[in-house]
Amino acid sequence: MDAGYSVRALARSASFDYPSTHSGQAATQDDNDVEIVEGDLLRVGDFARALEGCRYLMHCAALYSFAPADRRALHDVNVRGTAGLFEAARVAGVERAVLTSSSATLGASRDGRPRTEDDYAQDGGSGYHHSKIAQERAAFAARVPVVALLPTAPVGPGDAKPTPTGRLVLEFAKGKIFAKPPRGGMNLVPVEDVARAHVTALQRGRTGERYILGGDNLTLDEVWTLLSAVTGKKMPAWRAPVALALAIAYADEARARLTGTRPFVPVEGVRMSRELMFAGSAKARRELDFQPGSVTGALERAVRWYRAHDYC
Repeated sequence: MDAGYSVRALARSASFDYPSTHSGQAATQDDNDVEIVEGDLLRVGDFARALEGCRYLMHCAALYSFAPADRRALHDVNVRGTAGLFEAARVAGVERAVLTSSSATLGASRDGRPRTEDDYAQDGGSGYHHSKIAQERAAFAARVPVVALLPTAPVGPGDAKPTPTGRLVLEFAKGKIFAKPPRGGMNLVPVEDVARAHVTALQRGRTGERYILGGDNLTLDEVWTLLSAVTGKKMPAWRAPVALALAIAYADEARARLTGTRPFVPVEGVRMSRELMFAGSAKARRELDFQPGSVTGALERAVRWYRAHDYC
């Protein structure tokens, strides 16, 4: 809206069982003059007509979960839902689309080199990372011009669900982190900068291209140090051995499978914590004028938001 666009936004339905009168048209209008369309990516046909009259599509919706119970839904939402949405966009005459992909599609920096847009993770498994690789393929296979954005780990206010990254911040703020992780690393980026880059990509991104949206490459020890500073919680002194962390994760996932709940220590997350998930944003800086701000400031805003909304 600030960039001068009218916005018609998809809001996920509270239930998959739509009333028979549901047309998929803009149902409500909020205080910021955003048209709200109720729908779900599992049933694109129910809201497909709402794409009529839209010149552009900004596809940010995805299921971000490491829970074993969600693995089938990860494919259904992230891959099948994307393919259906982009086909509906083609039929509606959408001119251009921006896909929110993920740096998870790049793989780990096992050679010590931050990953670039030319890198792809090994295509295997059935979890979140695999679903994002398949999602990209589905988007680029669609007959709509597509620009793909690959955020690293966005942090900042408003992560209400929260995502696995937000949960890390929240658990640290609650004082529930008792051990240092294995010696891996990740890239953190302020979520507000990622949002702004989506508008720039719509205007200036080259179709058929991928752009990494990253901030600072940090070892996990450095992330823990930043979290300790912004939350006021003590830095854990003990480091969890990888073998122990994996054993706990497998046991927790077994519990999650039996109970149908989410794991507290997901195996996919522990495996990632052993790797350097570093990435470079030179291409986005050059072509999209992407200039990410302070990661420390973003973590501070995240913690303030969680505390202001009684999460901790």
